[in-house]
Amino acid sequence: MPSPSPQDPGLFIRDPYHFSDAMLIVPPPLVECLRCFDGKHTDLDLRSMLARITGRLETEEIARNLVDTLAKAGFLEDGTFAQMQKEKRREFAEEPVREPAHAGSAYPEDADELRQTMTEYMGDSTPAPATDGLFAIAAPHVSPSGGWQSYRAAYRMLRPEHRGRTFVILATSHYGEPDKFGLTRKRFRTPLGESETDIRLVNWLAERGGDAIMMEDYCHSFEHTVELQMIFLQHLMGAQVKVLPILCGSYANSIYRGGKPEDNDGVKRFLDTLGELRDREGDRLFWILGVDMAHMGIRYQDYFEAVADEGRMETVGSRDRQRIDRINSLDAPGFWDLVQEHHDDLKWCGSSPFYTFLKTAPSSRGELLRYEQWNIDDRSVVSFAGMAFRKQ
Repeated sequence: MPSPSPQDPGLFIRDPYHFSDAMLIVPPPLVECLRCFDGKHTDLDLRSMLARITGRLETEEIARNLVDTLAKAGFLEDGTFAQMQKEKRREFAEEPVREPAHAGSAYPEDADELRQTMTEYMGDSTPAPATDGLFAIAAPHVSPSGGWQSYRAAYRMLRPEHRGRTFVILATSHYGEPDKFGLTRKRFRTPLGESETDIRLVNWLAERGGDAIMMEDYCHSFEHTVELQMIFLQHLMGAQVKVLPILCGSYANSIYRGGKPEDNDGVKRFLDTLGELRDREGDRLFWILGVDMAHMGIRYQDYFEAVADEGRMETVGSRDRQRIDRINSLDAPGFWDLVQEHHDDLKWCGSSPFYTFLKTAPSSRGELLRYEQWNIDDRSVVSFAGMAFRKQ
């Protein structure tokens, strides 16, 4: 992405998988040279490009420094990167607990400070009036500091009688493989405590769900979409809450090539299995969707600057609500038709958890509790909502 520091312009590079902890800023004159790192160009091509950019004939040292810097950071596909990747995957697989990855950044690391923050977000935590048939909510996964009102709208629907259920969390996998579903048996730890994953249900899914399942998916180690649901669940239900976390990879093949997601045999088998699990477990489950909606503006490779609820974002809001209406009607085909329009130019990162839910939910009706747009930076906007679903 563009460097966030005006004093240090250039291209900012980091590894979202956290195989490497390095962060680099490539100066503007060298950004073009990254095109040479495609497995096709040679060292001579790189030196030739540097000669053209710098106006110097002796570019061997500059080229060597660039290659060495990228390699040591783990940003080249070489032995260094392969070893980093292997070690991080091994470390995560061996850990019995999924440690908090975003404490201290997305929310306070100190337990008392986090409790105070959550109390401020949730107000007096008085549940919404009791309604029969509530079995699911949808909440954002954006930073709680920006989306707390939608989080509150969704989570205040929870009531004491929900405490004994297993919470199935269908959450976006931003960096997972398309058409795959990430499971883990690990306990989830936050500053508020440690929660158990329902291993019985994980094993049941793993045995029957087919090859679309990625067991002990490494993406769980750094993905924020489940973790942010955990702090709200633990705050309201207690650390003893039991969960079934499922990371949903994108349905990109369907979005860009056409057809329905379940045209993929692996996806169909998993959806069928998840639906069977819902039938078997019934009211012993409560469903939570950790989902954001549109991503617009410069940060997301659009050519325009986006301002929440203004200009182009008014049209985005109207299109968001069209999709929300389809979701509330549990109209999976109609919702997916809208997602496929223009190859999802709204860039709904929550489209796959929503569709997964719609294909496995019982006869029900959704309700929009709150819709928001938030400027994640001065030129980019994320939209999200709080929603509730009741059986009919």
